[in-house]
Amino acid sequence: MSDCGTRAVSVIGFIGSVFSPWYRWSGRKNPQDHVCINVATYGKGGRFTMTDRGQSALRQTASRLEVGPSAMRWENDQLVIDICEMSSHPLISKIEGQIRVLPSAITDVELPLTEDGAHIWRPFAPRARIEVDIDRPGWTWSGEGYFDANFGTRALEEDFSYWTWGRYPTGEGATCFYDATRLDGSELAAAFSFDAGGQAHHIPLPAKLPMKRSFWSVKRETRGDAGTKAQQVQNMLDAPFYSRSAVRTTLNGQETTGVHEALDLTRFRSPLLKPMLAVRVPRRRNWTFS
Repeated sequence: MSDCGTRAVSVIGFIGSVFSPWYRWSGRKNPQDHVCINVATYGKGGRFTMTDRGQSALRQTASRLEVGPSAMRWENDQLVIDICEMSSHPLISKIEGQIRVLPSAITDVELPLTEDGAHIWRPFAPRARIEVDIDRPGWTWSGEGYFDANFGTRALEEDFSYWTWGRYPTGEGATCFYDATRLDGSELAAAFSFDAGGQAHHIPLPAKLPMKRSFWSVKRETRGDAGTKAQQVQNMLDAPFYSRSAVRTTLNGQETTGVHEALDLTRFRSPLLKPMLAVRVPRRRNWTFS
């Protein structure tokens, strides 16, 4: 999120694009044949890009991920993201530029999301600065950033019905919450605080705070001090099964604004949703690197 609070960006690299209808329709047999660097910009002139690409578009080393015209790479202690993507309907246009993520530290924390470890969350850099330079007026800015990852060996909807996640900057570093309802009825509830040096600490779970449902009526909640309220201050991404937004909550008496996500996997499981997604997620099977 920008320091001025008016713009934000998210970039997700997928090997096995979990929200792609094309990957689902393929039977999820070959994740390398459904790769994507999803770029979404929020604020004036914001765009959404999510192109499902075939295996020929993937090149990968220990320090670099290339997917067609876009790439992520480690350069010294920075994560450098070069983007060159086309946004999807209804606002089709090219998004090109570079984003740098400058972590204050890299953690070694892993959180299994299921008992058998089929799903893992890795908050690599819970506190970072971000520098954005995209070729649009007003899209050169700096702000608050983070870098995390999820890994899995099964589809999300095979193990979960709902989850919500939030990451909030604090004076000491950052606090993350992960809450999920598994299909077997069990619950995941985890809270971590991170200092600027990347040291992680389990913390007592603050109270659950209900929030207004999203435009598509996705249920939302986050955590914060008992007796306080949490509210959306910027809408980012609103889909029939998913909500991403900037949310203000209160932790230990301190107001903080961070990124919040809510995911309704019961809805995502519906086959009726996949043709709708295909409009927003085009499939480009072939790619040749120059």
